[in-house]
Amino acid sequence: MRFSNRLRINLRELKLAGWGLVSRDHPVLAHLIPIRRCNLTCSYCNEYDETSKPVPTDELVGRVDKLAGLGTSAITISGGEPLLHPELEKVIERIRHHGILAGLISNGYLMTRERIGRLNEAGLEFLQISIDNVQPDEVSKKSLKVLDAKLVWLSELAEFKVNINSVIGGGIRTPEDALVIGRRAVELGFSSTLGVIHDGLGTLKPLKGVEREVYLKMRKLGKRTFTRINGFQKNLVDGKPNDWRCRAGARYLYICEDGLVHYCSQQRGYPGAPLDQYTLQDIRREYLTRKACADYCTVACVHQVGALDNWRDPQTLGVKGAVRRETVQALHRLYRIEYE
Repeated sequence: MRFSNRLRINLRELKLAGWGLVSRDHPVLAHLIPIRRCNLTCSYCNEYDETSKPVPTDELVGRVDKLAGLGTSAITISGGEPLLHPELEKVIERIRHHGILAGLISNGYLMTRERIGRLNEAGLEFLQISIDNVQPDEVSKKSLKVLDAKLVWLSELAEFKVNINSVIGGGIRTPEDALVIGRRAVELGFSSTLGVIHDGLGTLKPLKGVEREVYLKMRKLGKRTFTRINGFQKNLVDGKPNDWRCRAGARYLYICEDGLVHYCSQQRGYPGAPLDQYTLQDIRREYLTRKACADYCTVACVHQVGALDNWRDPQTLGVKGAVRRETVQALHRLYRIEYE
């Protein structure tokens, strides 16, 4: 990636973060789903199916236009596997047409030299690929062995920033692979992060044994060569809650393939409102709404967006969202309210 492109994207990110600090009434980040289907079947994932057709491009363009109208700063396209959408680049071009930061989350399997060129031309600014292990197994085929050649192509050709996200938890059999993956990412000039796989509600049980050791080693390594590892994970790996203000439904929006707004990928159904009817009033309501799943949430992008507003505006509206029983009981004791 050319230095000038990296500098330009970094400056845009800083500008959009600054605007997020100044104004509270717009989404900072939206995840947009162009297709639910995926070419892989990772056993821990609940965000895909094997049959869905791509969302028509004109509908996706309309959703991008609506998000632009709400003042959205960044849109990340995910799935399913978004590279399965035949006109993905048109959607990226529409995002950039509005001056919105354009990102993509992919498993990387369908990446080719030609596709990297098309993504460059469309104006993509950020790509994240998750790699779960060094050798593929029945839990996950997203392995370094399969994807390494594609990472080399990206290091040679991509004009956008690339982050490689390695993971622990969720049944990954060789958590120590995360260190191998992270070092390879840095060797190729990419940033690297560590994800802790959540359950179906976006929450986490404490890490133990090898998983915990790997997490601690990654944190030490991160001080020298890795991008920031999210501070909220420090409590979660010990089974401790985080005290923060989740602004999902306001500052962060998850737009499913049906064009509905949800809190995140793990809280589909809340609020479950059509994007084309979403208004400033909805944003302000959800901004002040406590989320039942927040204490043990592992969804990094929502935490990162929430950091802009954790210092202001206590959430005063009743708790919404689904959560594990033990967390509901804790909320009862804390807030002395009935779970909605």
